[in-house]
Amino acid sequence: MPHHVDLNDVRTFVIAAQAGTLSAAGKALHQPASTVSRSLTRLEKHLGILLAHRGPKGLILTDAGREYLLACRRALRTLTDGEEFLEARRSDPSGTIKIACPLTMAREILAPLLRDFITRFPSLKMEIEPYSFGWDQEPREDVDVFFKLKAPKDSVRRVRSYPGTARGLFASPAYVNAFGSPADPDELAAHRCAGSGVWKLSRGSKEVTPNIAFHVVTSDPGINLPFALDGLSTRGRWGLKLASAWNILGLLALLNVVTRAILTTPGPLNLIHAEVPDRMIGMFPFLLIPGFFVPLAVVLHVLAIRSIHGSLAKSQISN
Repeated sequence: MPHHVDLNDVRTFVIAAQAGTLSAAGKALHQPASTVSRSLTRLEKHLGILLAHRGPKGLILTDAGREYLLACRRALRTLTDGEEFLEARRSDPSGTIKIACPLTMAREILAPLLRDFITRFPSLKMEIEPYSFGWDQEPREDVDVFFKLKAPKDSVRRVRSYPGTARGLFASPAYVNAFGSPADPDELAAHRCAGSGVWKLSRGSKEVTPNIAFHVVTSDPGINLPFALDGLSTRGRWGLKLASAWNILGLLALLNVVTRAILTTPGPLNLIHAEVPDRMIGMFPFLLIPGFFVPLAVVLHVLAIRSIHGSLAKSQISN
């Protein structure tokens, strides 16, 4: 005899007992009367006792059938109460959810989502346990949801994969403008890198492992990101600022030279200047100095200043 009774047969028996006939029970269940009869017979065979006599006037419950009907009604009422309770919990869940995940994930992904989640489910409490990104823990029994990098060793656990993160080499515009972009993986050794472990770089089917001496050693992306956005150090921006100041000083020096040249050239402006007029400035090849070299130097300084200020502006936007 099977260990568990079929609840569908139990429900059919209760409805048939209430309806009084197999045909009326079939209409209530939207089933043929023969199907209802087979269900009752199967239940009686499972229990090993007759529950109802089938006669021309309908079903007549036996003493055992009447007692069993009362027990079935109580059991079905309990099941209905349980379903209603679960439905209420589903619409307004309560309790505490404990989540363990890498620190960066907790800060960058979960934290922004918590406000909307708690607003939607006010009866729920959240307990987040962040752990170091480089320490890939194994799930524990007291944790409801556990995020980890590798598949758990316990294959019995229910596992779902979540979208991975894009991996690559990143640098701020300020850093690239100040120090250039590596054309070859081996050139990374001369750059200031933040990270840890061994970097395996691939393009197509080719994979290389450059030898990198990290300036900042950490496996946490949350720490690497500010360094990358900041150009890993402020030396790049200070270098740009010094270059800008140097070009501005160059323009001022040229302005001084041009002013003195104008004042010492024979003409009306020479009347307000005490020095002897310089007549050589109007003769070739000295004429090229004010006519070509000075304008060229001014243009180059202006272009350099514009480029430097553009790099500084990009650096500020990145930060």
